[in-house]
Amino acid sequence: MKAKKFLCDRVFILTALIVVLSSLQNYAQFDDLLNHVKDKAKEKTEEKIDKTIDDATSKKGDDNNQDKNSKRSNNTDNNINSNNNDKNVTVNASSDTPSLKLYQNYDFVPGDTILFADDFTDDQEGEFPSHWSILNGQGMVNKSGDKMVFNLLEGNYAKVKPRMKTANYLGNAFTIEFDLFAWNGADCGYGANVFFTDAENSDNDKDILLLRYKSARADYFARELQGVEVKQSDDDFWNHWHHIAIAYKKPQMKVYLDQTRVLVLPDIGFNPEELAFGGLAGDESCPISFTNVRIASGGNMNMIGKKFTEAKIVTHGITFDIDKFDIKPESMGTLNMIVGVLKSNPDLKFEIDGHTDNTGNASHNLTLSKQRADAVKKQLVSMGIDDSRLTTKGFGDTKPMSTNDTPDGRANNRRVEFIRL
Repeated sequence: MKAKKFLCDRVFILTALIVVLSSLQNYAQFDDLLNHVKDKAKEKTEEKIDKTIDDATSKKGDDNNQDKNSKRSNNTDNNINSNNNDKNVTVNASSDTPSLKLYQNYDFVPGDTILFADDFTDDQEGEFPSHWSILNGQGMVNKSGDKMVFNLLEGNYAKVKPRMKTANYLGNAFTIEFDLFAWNGADCGYGANVFFTDAENSDNDKDILLLRYKSARADYFARELQGVEVKQSDDDFWNHWHHIAIAYKKPQMKVYLDQTRVLVLPDIGFNPEELAFGGLAGDESCPISFTNVRIASGGNMNMIGKKFTEAKIVTHGITFDIDKFDIKPESMGTLNMIVGVLKSNPDLKFEIDGHTDNTGNASHNLTLSKQRADAVKKQLVSMGIDDSRLTTKGFGDTKPMSTNDTPDGRANNRRVEFIRL
């Protein structure tokens, strides 16, 4: 009996030691476990945001094409495959890529020098972007299709602003551009705002409301600072990407949604000093989503009808997707300006020079820059300019005009120049 009791005591003590050691080990691993849970939660949020954008766009594509299936050709490059399980194909489908012809009357010309640019390709997915400051709410970068997207989550208001070296950086003339995803739903909040800080009263933000969710209707409008509303309806607006552009030349401001100028304010009544992006954002199923932000000084290059005497025109408004030479439709404002200069000066000839930043292989950049210059020439010829008045060259990254160490520096280096011959 004593032996049996002794054995039981030994077993009890050994079991207790195992429990204690196990507890100590679990305690030491608690932070790792907690971090693992947080990481998994973040991954789920990222997946939900990305999947919701994909699903929303896919559903819109399916709805818009149900009545068109019988009319489609066999050219799958120009059509949406609503049964394709690869949601990214649907996001990048042709219905979400406006044609240059749609922008044929576009007159927005971005500023001469880019002050800030961010497409979030420098940032890690699931993290807050490094070139931004958060003022309220939450935000993270997620990949959706071929875009890196900044998603603002809950906040009343969620608000973020670019990291700039000086507070008063906008000046008397500037332009703003970005791409915005239009989430659909009455419960998504009030949509995206651009907030401007009044230089004379920094505690009083002024805002241009770019998108509002109102009931279940596809209404969107820009709101005048004094409260006057300008509305447009568009059945294809929801669950698609749209290009936003704002041009300011003291004291006037113009607001563009895609190819349409929706608002002109003759006098905004204050001096904008800096800006922030935000709004009444929803949760991860309905955030404020934007990308491809560009802020530039200057703008409204009005050379049409004037005798051209300059040696060259440096443009940042003719843009392309990364590593491609297809001209983006919002480039038509700058292209229309160049056509106006050429038509007003019938003896004028231009050499079109393409320039890239130093991202990637130098030899590849040289080829790409020439392809982009050729694409610009082809487009100008299609707009009525005689082929003999235009030549092209590509310089790749060999002639930078700014540093390649920052996103805005690289954006300034990516340019098309028109050299007088």
